[in-house]
Amino acid sequence: MTNSIAEVKCADTIFVTGSNTTENHPVIGAQVKQAIKNGTKLIVADPREIELAKYADVFLQITPGTNIALFNGMMNVIVNENLQDEEFIKERTEDFEDFKKVVMEYTPERCGEICGVDPEDIRKAARIYAKANKASILYAMGITQHSTGTEHVMSVSNLAILCGNVGKEGTGVNPLRGQNNVQGACDMGALATVFPGYQKVNNPDVIEKFEKAWQAKLSSSPGLTASEMIQEAYDGNVKLMYIMGENPMVSDPDTNHTRKALENLDFLLVQDIFLTETAEFADLVLPAASFAEKEGTFTNTERRIQIVRKVVQPRGNSKPDWVIIMEIMNRLGYDKTYNNPCEIMEEIASVTPQYAGIDYGRIEEKGIQWPCPTKDHQGTKFLHEGKFARGKGLFKAIEYTPAAELADENYPLILTTGRILYQYHTRTMTNKTEGINKIAPESYIEISPALAEKLSIVDGEKIKVASRRGEIETKAKVTDIVTDNVVFMPFHWAEGAANVLTNGAALDKKSKTPELKVCAVKVEKIS
Repeated sequence: MTNSIAEVKCADTIFVTGSNTTENHPVIGAQVKQAIKNGTKLIVADPREIELAKYADVFLQITPGTNIALFNGMMNVIVNENLQDEEFIKERTEDFEDFKKVVMEYTPERCGEICGVDPEDIRKAARIYAKANKASILYAMGITQHSTGTEHVMSVSNLAILCGNVGKEGTGVNPLRGQNNVQGACDMGALATVFPGYQKVNNPDVIEKFEKAWQAKLSSSPGLTASEMIQEAYDGNVKLMYIMGENPMVSDPDTNHTRKALENLDFLLVQDIFLTETAEFADLVLPAASFAEKEGTFTNTERRIQIVRKVVQPRGNSKPDWVIIMEIMNRLGYDKTYNNPCEIMEEIASVTPQYAGIDYGRIEEKGIQWPCPTKDHQGTKFLHEGKFARGKGLFKAIEYTPAAELADENYPLILTTGRILYQYHTRTMTNKTEGINKIAPESYIEISPALAEKLSIVDGEKIKVASRRGEIETKAKVTDIVTDNVVFMPFHWAEGAANVLTNGAALDKKSKTPELKVCAVKVEKIS
């Protein structure tokens, strides 16, 4: 997030897009509701009539995968009505004219047709956002998990800088992370192209820095992303895989393809706190300690580095992740040992500019938001104040590209996927809780009343859902929060799994993120 969670309460306008905030990030969702109660205007864009739609000044029930068209339509209105922040654009951005040429082609009428919404609602949303003194955009995986996900994010950025909504309190481009330490994992270099602190692996100066710090020869070639690893395993090029705290047999798209990839490995090592569906394929399982059984830090969605304290001893033979990793690397011949996570944080601070001012003593009572470059720095509440990290904010001319797979005669419906409040990710933890499983016990698919009537399906009935990749049986949930040509499934369950259906072959060209949010399906009554 460029800004802090609490800043949503001082925004004049909040634009929620690609995020079912009250269910997927309920603490932030509650703060959005508090802001609305105090007079903040709300714009919501989502394929489903989510809870926040009830409170919205404008609700745009867009067709899945059409976010770029919506943003371009809004920006067309803003430019045509001269609502943009001219001074901000002139002083702090570049490539505005190239961006403007593309946006001028996206009239509200054209975009309304693409998105399946009223052009007047696009105009209304644009005016509300542009006229706000402070406007915040909240988004999640409904923006990123597309074959054009990187361009979706660029479009969000375009909208924010067009109206000067970056670099000040209560504004910003604010991605809401899907799990508690996703931000921290990325910060520490758990990406294919960077070392800790987003320092590029193909930069000779960076390589030299880390080789000196770690006393080891390092590769300057970018690695594979998770999606690419699975494909390479499927093709027989990756022979060994080490999966830690991840459950791709439920969370990855095209489950049948993932299964074949894992079966094709010579050796699969899984490190986790429970025996997941993925761990069942493993040649070796290393039992890890849970969050309550270890010391360390998490970095949350607002960049806040926070201490995790051990409250119980690890069960059985389980060990903290850092101990397991250290012992493996020692056995592989890298003779480096740590006595505790505090020493690891000291090393992190020595090689990661954003973390340079962090130590356990400073975050003992309260977490600090990076960048925190020195020991006397108090952390950074919001980013890009006065100047962007790259110098000037870059406008990108983005054309709308349809999703890789659209509805057709054979598969006439668009499936989109997501999460619900009462289960978490692949249920590795929540499936152990009796009360939660009584509330949300099994897989289901949301279909509209008109579609249910057309197919003679009743609420709660077991039905068949198929895509080009496979088919499942799941329960029908008849609801008017989806349109007649869109269906929705939570992906949490391994039985009746939504990701048997989703499109893993359609990847974003830059991030390699698969298109989990759009695929074509058919729904059939079981005779």
